Parts: sequence; C-alpha cells; structure tokens
Amino acid sequence: MLVLFETPAGFALFQLLDEGKLDKVEDLWKDFETQESARKVVKLKAFSKFANTTEALGAATALVESKLSKGLRKFLKANCEGETLALADSKLGNIIKEKLAIDCVHNSSIMELMRGLRSMAGELITGLEGYEMAPMSLGLSHSLSRYKLKFSPDKVDTMIVQAIGLLDDLDKELNTYAMRVREWYGWHFPELGKVVQDNIQYAKCVKLMGSRTNAAKLDFSGVIAEELEQELKDAAVISMGTEVSDQDMVNIKALCDQVIALSEYRGQLYDYLRSRMNAIAPNLTVLVGELVGARLIAHAGSLINLAKHPASTVQILGAEKALFRALKTKHETPKYGLIYHASLIGQAAPKFKGKISRILAAKSALSIRLDALGEGSEATIGLENRLKVEARLRQLEGRALGKISGAGKGPGGKIEPYNKDKKNGSSLISAARTYNPAADSTLTETATPAKKQKKERVAEEAKEAAKDEVVEDGTAGEDAPPVEESEKKKKKKKDKSAVAEIAVAAPPAEEEEKETKKKKKKDKSAEQEAEVEPEKKKKKKRKAEAEEDEVSNGAATEKKKKKKEKKASS
Repeated sequence: MLVLFETPAGFALFQLLDEGKLDKVEDLWKDFETQESARKVVKLKAFSKFANTTEALGAATALVESKLSKGLRKFLKANCEGETLALADSKLGNIIKEKLAIDCVHNSSIMELMRGLRSMAGELITGLEGYEMAPMSLGLSHSLSRYKLKFSPDKVDTMIVQAIGLLDDLDKELNTYAMRVREWYGWHFPELGKVVQDNIQYAKCVKLMGSRTNAAKLDFSGVIAEELEQELKDAAVISMGTEVSDQDMVNIKALCDQVIALSEYRGQLYDYLRSRMNAIAPNLTVLVGELVGARLIAHAGSLINLAKHPASTVQILGAEKALFRALKTKHETPKYGLIYHASLIGQAAPKFKGKISRILAAKSALSIRLDALGEGSEATIGLENRLKVEARLRQLEGRALGKISGAGKGPGGKIEPYNKDKKNGSSLISAARTYNPAADSTLTETATPAKKQKKERVAEEAKEAAKDEVVEDGTAGEDAPPVEESEKKKKKKKDKSAVAEIAVAAPPAEEEEKETKKKKKKDKSAEQEAEVEPEKKKKKKRKAEAEEDEVSNGAATEKKKKKKEKKASS
C-alpha cells in the first residue's frame, strides 16, 4: 500500500511496510515518536518537488477544491500502477479512481497515519530539512489565504481612496490659483476676464501674450476660438488697465505655468482613477459614474465596507449631518447623499429625484456586492440595472405627462406608456382646447336664462300668429274654407293668447316676491331699533343719575366749607 502525502515542497509517496499497524490505531502514534521507529513503518518511494511558488499554489488550491492537478496526475501514473493508494481526502480518491483506475483508501486509521507522517516529514523525506519546511508552509499558507479571499493587486481599493482625495484637493488648489491669476493680471488687462471665461484658457492666454500690447501680433488659434480671439485683440487696444513691470510679468507667468501644470496632472489623475474604477468596481462605475463611485468607496473606507451597507444607507451616504438633524428636530429625513450627483438622478425631474435615488441605491447595493465578492470583471449586472432604472424614469415621466394632459379624464381614457419607437406625429400630450366665444356672457344681459326662454317663446308665438293672419287674408277672395278650419284657427289663437297672459303674469309674481323680501327687511330693522331704544333709555337714566349725584356732592361740600368758615370766624 502506498500513502500520498502533500508537503509545501511537493508530493511524496510512502510505502507502508507493515499494514498490520493500521489495525492498532490507538498505538500507531508510538511508532512515530522517533525517526528509527518511523522508518520501520513507512519508507519514501518517490518525491515530486514544486518548481516555484506558483506551481505550489496551484497544486494546493486544487487539493483544497478536491481536484486532480496535472502534476499530481503524472506523478501518480508513473508510480502507482497496480498499487492501493491511501489518501486524506475521500473526494479526491473518488476522482483518482475514476480517471486513473487506482484503488484508493480513506478511513480513520489512514488519518492517524497522516498525522504521524506530518510530525516526522522532515526526517523521512531526504534532502528536505525541518527548518526549511517552516518558511515554505508559512509562505504557501499566505498565498492560499489570499487566493481564498480572492485577493488581487488589481482589487486594491486604497488607491481609489487616495486618488479621489487628491483629485478633490487639486480642484480646490486649481480654483485658488486660477482666481489669483485673474486678480493679479486683472490690474493690467481687466477686460480679458470677461472675454475668456475658462480658467485654463485664461492662464494659457496670459502666458502666451504677456503684456496686452503684444496681443495684436500673436495668434491665439490654438488656445481660444476665432471669435474670442478677435474680441480679445479689440479689447487689448482700448484696455483701461495699468502698466506692469517686467519682473511682475515674470511672476505672473510663473503662476500661469503652475495652473497649467496642475490642470494637466489633474487630467492624468482622472484617467488613472477611471481605469482603477473600471478594474475594481465596473458595475458600480456603469451605474453612478467614476467620481460618485469613488467618493462612495472613500466615504465607506473600502469596497468591502461599502458592500456591507444596505441600500438605504448607500442612498443617504454623505448626508449624515442632515439625517441626525432631521431625527433630532423630527423633520423629514434626507432622500439622497453623495448619490445625488449621479447622472441618472440629474436627468430626473425634481419631484422624481427621491424615487429615482431610492431605485438607484438599491441597484447600486447589488452591484457593489458583486464587485466586492464576485469573480468576474465584466459590468453585465451594472448595464442591466442601469437599463432598468432608465426604464423606470421614463415610466414616471410618461405617467406625469398623462396626468398633465388630462388623457385619463375622458371616458375610457388611458395613460399610454413610454415607447421609444413611437412615431414623432403622435404624442402623449393631448391637443389643446380651442377658445369658445359663444360661451362668453355680456354685462348688458342681466336677465336669467328662464326669462330668456320665456321671451323667446312669446316672440316665436307672435311670429306664427302673424303668419296665420297673412294666410287668412290671402285666401279671403277665394272659396270660403270650411267652418271646422276657422274654428281650429280660433282655438289656436286662444291658446296663444293664454300663453302670452301667463308670460305677462310672470313678472308681477316676481315683483310680489321682491315686495315680501322688502317687508321682511323692514320688520327686521324695526325689531333691531326696538332692541336698541331700551338700551339708549337706560344710558340716559344713568347719565342723569350721575349728574344729580355730582350736584348733591357739590352742595354738601359747599355746606361743609361754610361751616368751617363760621367756626374760624367765631
């Protein structure tokens, strides 16, 4: 029986000399206490050494996943024909039995034997010392742990954290330097700031031109557009700026060099950040963009930490102050944080930004977890999720258009969903209603609709009566009509006269109603006056009593004064 033993240096095959030792599992450890006793139980038959660390890592990972590597297959074919093989992994034994037709054994006694071989491996394998096995096993264990954690130098997200932090610092410094250039050179050529709005173009113009007197001789075609170039030259001729010395101009140009150099470095840094984001988090990059994705990773600390956050936290990441302020003051919590700067949320209308941010955060959370823990490097999930968010955005906008146009108000009206393949002629918005001048009312017509209808009826009846009279006059010279026809005409005239009387009698009835209303108003006013009169009488009585009291008090005081005077004289 042969025993397959794996070491950090390679594969070893031992010949089991005494198979009877496997029956006494409890005493098997005693045979591996010393080197001499161990050599009596097993003997090294063959050893396959790994060429480098990569081969060792490949063989170790194959053993961990219970797979048969190419090197092990060749080694077993060369040394195990017609032999029984003892293994520590039953799954690997089944694979070897199927592919190589080698009988394999795995039980508790074999595991105890493996334990003894591991303790005495340095002494049993010739050419391999014990002190060499320790660093080999340590290095292989580190490599294996990196592989199991899917560790890769391309997945190092600390570079993204540093790059996005540096990019933000560069933006601040660039703005500060550019404003300083504008302020400094503005003393010499203030009109240039209005002509050239871009900071980098401004710095390049200043560096190329120097003094404004040189503007007419220079060609600015590689820096600014042709229209701006002519405007710049015209402004330089009539400029109101002060003169600047050559030494000042040298320092201004040096500052312009710094601005241009920083802008170029910022462009390189942005390209680097974009490439790193596409390598580390491709799905997140497709959904929210390079800058927003990098800021989310930097805010969370790492991609793994960001993957641990739920979608609700990803949605408000970066708005912690607003969140805790809202919780403290019992106001509405924020709907978005750093994710607000994503292009999909920027495309949405203000009233839909909250919904789209929630949907985008949910899809981003899935993409982040796939980027952090998945094996693939393609952005398939990110592209699918982006299409879903865009479809939801179009759906919300289409529903809003349907509500505004009033498409669902009519009978059987339905809001049509958005269709990108729809022809240009048809739209979701319904046609505008035309103005109806007949519905306008004039100020002169004060009569009610009922009165108008009555007047129209009376006028029509009068016209019909006049027509009947004309017909009777025209037929007078001819044969006399029958008596029945004349009676019918008389009846019609009576009916018409009755209708006219009713129409004439209607206004008096309305007049009576008005008179009754006036009477009611007069009665109410009389009652109010009657209520007011007693109050007035009471007030008059109170005034009279107060005057009498004053008069009586005055008389009493006069009497007292007279008495005092008499006493004083006596």
